[in-house]
Amino acid sequence: MNIVCLDLEGVLVPEIWIAFSEASGIPELRRTTRDEPDYAKLMNYRIQILKEHGLGLTEIQDTIRKIEPMDGAREFLDALRRLGQVVIISDTFTQFAAPLMEKLGFPTIFCNELVINENNEVTGFKMRCDHSKLTTVRALQSMGFDTIASGDSFNDLEMITASKAGFLFRTTEQIKKDYPDVPAYETYDELLAAIKAVQ
Repeated sequence: MNIVCLDLEGVLVPEIWIAFSEASGIPELRRTTRDEPDYAKLMNYRIQILKEHGLGLTEIQDTIRKIEPMDGAREFLDALRRLGQVVIISDTFTQFAAPLMEKLGFPTIFCNELVINENNEVTGFKMRCDHSKLTTVRALQSMGFDTIASGDSFNDLEMITASKAGFLFRTTEQIKKDYPDVPAYETYDELLAAIKAVQ
């Protein structure tokens, strides 16, 4: 039995931190896992910028509520779920994900937790586990499932390459160049067809 494992940001919804960068007028927050493969380093960088500007969870959530899924994402996800099980494996946080999951029809998501203090400031983060995407794929495989994975960033590559089949979606030219053996697609129709072909 197959389980399709999808990244969230950049695949189904726009990048949250880019949206917040635009809303807050802080260009440094545009940096994502497409630019920085070390997620802990990236998050500590973001937390420091939030602190410098006096911004907290409330301001980020206000932006997230205005984010809509990418055009065609809900239909793509619904089509996938008619084929079988789908799990979203994301490095985002439960405090970010809830309004987005509602707009996507409440798919299953595995993500992380922010540490928030009494002033609603982001002071840290708790990852579910080390190498969370790879670890989750390996756990599913240990239970007898085959995984098919897709994502757009450096932090998706471990789960993509560890799966029975893996695909890049709307990724960067640099990642395509660095991983020429991983098929890369730009449309949901292409990605859906590729997943169907390996089911």
